[in-house]
Amino acid sequence: MEITWYGHSCFRLTERNFVTVITDPFDNKKVGYDPLKLKAEIVTVSHDAPGHNNSDAIKGTTHVLTGPGEFEIGGVFITAVQTDSAANKKAKDNVRNTIYVFDYDGLTVAHLGDLQKIPTQSEVELLGTVNVALVPVGGGGSLNAAKAAEVVSMLEPNLVIPMHYSTPDSKISLDEISKFIKEMGLSKQEAQPSLKVSRSSLPDETHVVVLEYQKG
Repeated sequence: MEITWYGHSCFRLTERNFVTVITDPFDNKKVGYDPLKLKAEIVTVSHDAPGHNNSDAIKGTTHVLTGPGEFEIGGVFITAVQTDSAANKKAKDNVRNTIYVFDYDGLTVAHLGDLQKIPTQSEVELLGTVNVALVPVGGGGSLNAAKAAEVVSMLEPNLVIPMHYSTPDSKISLDEISKFIKEMGLSKQEAQPSLKVSRSSLPDETHVVVLEYQKG
């Protein structure tokens, strides 16, 4: 399958003979980046905010998923797990975040949405095996670099793709990706246009892949 990043928390997941998925389409006027001009049958929304819920920008959509549940659409099995992201459940900024795990014939991709705190063990167990984790790393109401690294150690994915961090085209105040790379004990990672991955190509040890954001 191929995973392409369009900035912030928005990815496209494509695989031959399966439906296409777009995660967390954004309002570029609020977030930055180019306007999205994408097509997909499935759109997932981690929470109701302009940086994550602009499903109207995606053409050809037949299913918009906005909360927890289990779904089978076009050959893709989707497990959606709700997390109450703020540490204080009475806090005004409490975000009812949804994590989506997409299962493409045994290859699983987890989009953590706008996760703000370390998930509970029960939440982690609900996600099942995660091969590829799309992880917010830039803070700004979501996981910062240190918490993101801790979540990676809990999930033990084969591959990690950072998202939701500062870039030249982002209008939102977020941390640079370098903080997360340092937390993971790595040196600077070269970005690549997209990630093509199959079950047979998965590394045994957790590997971080940095993507270049594409024009939508």
